[in-house]
Amino acid sequence: MIELRTPTQIEQMRPAGRFVASVIQALSEKADVGVNLLELDELAHQMIKDAGAESCYIDYHPSFGASPFGKVLCTSVNDAVLHGLPHDYTLQDGDLLSVDFAASVDGWVSDSALSVVVGNAREEDLRLIEVTQKALDAGIAAARAGNRLGDISAAIGDVAHAADLKVNLQFGGHGVGRTMHGEPHVPNDGRPGRGIKLRPGLVIAIEPWFLHTTDEIVFDPDGWTIRSADGSRGAHVEHTVAITSGDPLVLTARD
Repeated sequence: MIELRTPTQIEQMRPAGRFVASVIQALSEKADVGVNLLELDELAHQMIKDAGAESCYIDYHPSFGASPFGKVLCTSVNDAVLHGLPHDYTLQDGDLLSVDFAASVDGWVSDSALSVVVGNAREEDLRLIEVTQKALDAGIAAARAGNRLGDISAAIGDVAHAADLKVNLQFGGHGVGRTMHGEPHVPNDGRPGRGIKLRPGLVIAIEPWFLHTTDEIVFDPDGWTIRSADGSRGAHVEHTVAITSGDPLVLTARD
């Protein structure tokens, strides 16, 4: 069921958005050559504790997970692009790291992700991150009352196709509210003018993710970490966005 939020409820969601943005920012600043993925998870865990927030991940166990996630942060490195389960891995020079984080504050959830390269970056990795961010910006720009859900998907997909990237439709954006994942599903490609009409009060996570040379994915034995089928690298960015009667409101905007 798709739920619409009142203006008062959207205001109540702002603290969650600000908190998630602050954690994503802290993680991007902490990530560096020599930093262990478990250190990043511990930083996010401590920030949750200090803020009196609640993790959306630690007990999360959807049908595809081999077990409850058990961590508070997704860390996906190089050919891993989504749902990376933090483990004992120390970041190396040139690694492409995507971090994805969601938390609940006062019963409201926000969700956000970004990708960075630690140390010396490969040009193709920087271009991939740039295209993924451009797709997110395009999707947000299309998130206006009166448009259709397909307009968001098409805007994202158009950016990907212009960069000769293929788009996987198995995982994408989603509704956000009292829980992390809700209706509607927001694919990263589609046809304009199709799908539900966007109305004020709809809150969604828009999250483009692309791989260098494929749209095929495989799962690690942990049941969580999703990698490219051909070993090419991936990038992932995400914001929680509220549809209003005017401009889209990015609840997880970072300073």
